Amino acid sequence: MTSKRFKKLPEKTRDLNAETIDKLLAKLKSNCTTKFDESLDLSFQINNKQKKGEVNIRTVVNLPGGTGKKVKVAVVCEDNKAQEAKDAGADVVGSDEFIEKIKAGELNFEKLICTPGMMIKLSKLGKVLGPKGLMPNPKLGSVSENIKEAVTNAKSGQVEIRNDKDGNIGVSIGKKSFNDDQLLKNYHAILDTLEKEKSNNTLKGDLIKNTFATSTMGVSYKVKLGKAI
Repeated sequence: MTSKRFKKLPEKTRDLNAETIDKLLAKLKSNCTTKFDESLDLSFQINNKQKKGEVNIRTVVNLPGGTGKKVKVAVVCEDNKAQEAKDAGADVVGSDEFIEKIKAGELNFEKLICTPGMMIKLSKLGKVLGPKGLMPNPKLGSVSENIKEAVTNAKSGQVEIRNDKDGNIGVSIGKKSFNDDQLLKNYHAILDTLEKEKSNNTLKGDLIKNTFATSTMGVSYKVKLGKAI
């Protein structure tokens, strides 16, 4: 059943002409009529069907304006790196005993970082970590000798960009409470990352077919990209 709040929102917004994100921000924020600080989200439909197979995007982007979320970060490392991890702001730090807790299903964290030396042991927990999207990955910066940098990035605004099997990518550019400058910086950081991914995959034609923007409990608008990707 549609709520009274939702009925007051604009109708058929997806039928409107696409507008650039800077012109849409005021509309998106005005639709945030709930009591909590809603996220402003992007949804990309990518051209992942290619003659030489499907294109799978999986990378990370450091959002300069932050995410507005507190992320609980865990680190699996050697004992001599434990203090470095704690000093960087890791919430949970451990080695062999911590791995045993993870094996038992104790997943009280949202991001897991690991040193290359401990990854051999952690890689055996694919069935536990894989389905939750928690398995550390060198490409995503979560397997690293530089624990301080990895933890700092995870805490300060690093998000993963990944398409599903239908070629859809969902990512937030921040919260309603963010100023427009923060949101625009995050938006452009995401586009720059997707542009690099297009180059890395040597795609033919545009990578992005359609882009939509919405708030958590709001309605969707077509986004006109500032450049072709």
